[in-house]
Amino acid sequence: MKRLGTACLLGLLSLSPARAEQVGEVGVDWVGNDIIIEAIADPDVQGVTCHIAYFERGLIDRLSKGNWFEDPSNASISCRQTGPIEIGDIDRDDDGEDVFRASRSIILKSLRVKRIFDENNQTLIYIAHAAELTDGSAKVSMSTVPLYGSDK
Repeated sequence: MKRLGTACLLGLLSLSPARAEQVGEVGVDWVGNDIIIEAIADPDVQGVTCHIAYFERGLIDRLSKGNWFEDPSNASISCRQTGPIEIGDIDRDDDGEDVFRASRSIILKSLRVKRIFDENNQTLIYIAHAAELTDGSAKVSMSTVPLYGSDK
């Protein structure tokens, strides 16, 4: 039974979206709040990298304002071609698919990056947004990567 549980866990991990690599950190105030910048290579589109910037609350801010386990939903995204583009097996539906997901609170909120393929305009669209269990968020950031002259 333990082997089955381990196999299921490994299977879920292999299906998980891309992993982010922190490439920068900017201190914004004296209470330890920072802007974190991460690079995310699209796991299904070789040659595309997205950079996400988001706000991370410091310890002093968490202690003074309460709401200990939650970070704001704000995020900015910029995606660019960083090599020859090769599109793998991607979802081509209008609702796209998750490329990246990270928790922004213990249970209720996550930061997500979705990819949508605009086939008519030969463009990949990347959207960063917060997903919450109870209330959606209108805070959205978008970036596009054109596929000029590609046979995608």
